[in-house]
Amino acid sequence: MSSTKRDQLIDTALRLFAKNGYHATGIDTILAEAGVAKMTLYHHFKSKDELILAALRKRDQEWRAWFQREVEARAATPRRRLLALFDVLEDWFCEKHYHGCSFSRAASEYRDPRHAIHELAAEHKRILHAYIRDLAAAAGVKESSLLADQLSLLIDGAVINMEIFFKTQIAKTAKKIAEKLVSAALDKN
Repeated sequence: MSSTKRDQLIDTALRLFAKNGYHATGIDTILAEAGVAKMTLYHHFKSKDELILAALRKRDQEWRAWFQREVEARAATPRRRLLALFDVLEDWFCEKHYHGCSFSRAASEYRDPRHAIHELAAEHKRILHAYIRDLAAAAGVKESSLLADQLSLLIDGAVINMEIFFKTQIAKTAKKIAEKLVSAALDKN
């Protein structure tokens, strides 16, 4: 029963943080939406920051598993998977409850790089970068870290543009740029 309440708090917090932001979402709002008493919240989490960290950990695990599974289901080769990143990105943009990147938002709201929330957001980005780097290396790109830097920047730029303009074709445009970057990286070999 208690893990159910904990999960209920995390799921509610995740949804509200994604929609409204971390600082703008108060504990009372989370409690009201989750239908949980304040004592139950503090039984599971010592602070709002601990709840945010738990929510981000869950989001990280679920989102990365989904993202990688979708990329790998769409393309059989590492080179094609580098481009499939942007097809999956487009699907994400088209989700009914798309609210942008929880980790970019967390890093921007918790700007101190030593803050645990900022550190977790940065770790999510590092793991995604490593996935892209590994795909590039498997595709035969000698400068796989450089290509991962470029594609990571392209992904983050597409996410930000989607949040501003709400045009899902941004992912298609990003994919066209990615095709050129991947081809150029492979031509260097």
